[in-house]
Amino acid sequence: MSSDIRQLLDDIQRSFSEPRDVEGAKKSVLTALNLGADAAEIVAAMRRGLDEVGERYERGECFLSELIMAGIIATEIANILKPHLETSAKIHAGKVVIGTVKGDLHDIGKNIVVAMLSSMGFATIDLGIDVSAESFLEAAKLEKPDIVAMSCLLTVALDEMRRTIEKLDEAGLRRKLKVIVGGRPVSPEFAKEIGADAYGRDAIEAVRIAKDLVEERSK
Repeated sequence: MSSDIRQLLDDIQRSFSEPRDVEGAKKSVLTALNLGADAAEIVAAMRRGLDEVGERYERGECFLSELIMAGIIATEIANILKPHLETSAKIHAGKVVIGTVKGDLHDIGKNIVVAMLSSMGFATIDLGIDVSAESFLEAAKLEKPDIVAMSCLLTVALDEMRRTIEKLDEAGLRRKLKVIVGGRPVSPEFAKEIGADAYGRDAIEAVRIAKDLVEERSK
């Protein structure tokens, strides 16, 4: 690896650990690709940076706005890397069907998770907002994901998470995939009550859990 590429990878990592400049991050990625950097090397740099900003957030050393900015940068970089990610099997981390449940039109948190999952090499199928249990079930049948991830911000939408898991169970799919839930009104206790495999407190934790669940399934 050339010193120029190594410096660019350090810059990319810093773009996530100290997220401020979207255009600067995009420029570093494009330059690295033009110099011959592998997509896997860029993803690894992003992962290190995302881990760092996540740890800073958990320690109370940075604000939610920085986590959101990291998500915005991850979205932009994921779009640049998408063709490379799709053709590089060695960084395929798994497949996730994700959406905000029916009755909820909020998508900021979900979008951050989608961007971070994509940047980590996950194939993500984003169903959008206001997604019914039936739509989650249909996507699970079609896509055969490793994980179904559900998000909500409104308490009134919580029951749709329960309905979705029930639908997956009735269709005989529940044992074939893992379910992660998250969002402001969700708690670890609620996740356990409805039969989810895991609760993601924030985007960083959700991505970390997704990686762990896929690795666990592959053993």
